[in-house]
Amino acid sequence: MNWPVTQPKEIPLSNIARRRFIQLSAAAAAGYFAHPGSEAQAQELPRITEDDPVGAALKYTHDASTVDPALRTQPAAEQSCINCAQLQGDEGDEWRPCAIFIGKLVNVNGWCSVWVPIP
Repeated sequence: MNWPVTQPKEIPLSNIARRRFIQLSAAAAAGYFAHPGSEAQAQELPRITEDDPVGAALKYTHDASTVDPALRTQPAAEQSCINCAQLQGDEGDEWRPCAIFIGKLVNVNGWCSVWVPIP
């Protein structure tokens, strides 16, 4: 008996929310560039500037208190890099690496539109 062959249904990218796509892409890029056992030292990385092309695209600022709460995509009373799941590095440092801004340091008092609450 010959069974009909069915193809798996593809989900077009247009059906994935743009914000979710950007978040997944950023996470994939961070995983791609991470090298186990070769962690960069914080003092070797440059600090991100507010006019950095990626920073500007993600509305990064060094001071979260200057951000209009209406612009924030997720409801949270206090949002800053210090309470974002993307922040990396040593606790207590004012400038730390971020999974979104690969190769640059962010201010722990900063904020960007990819802020994710710590689980």
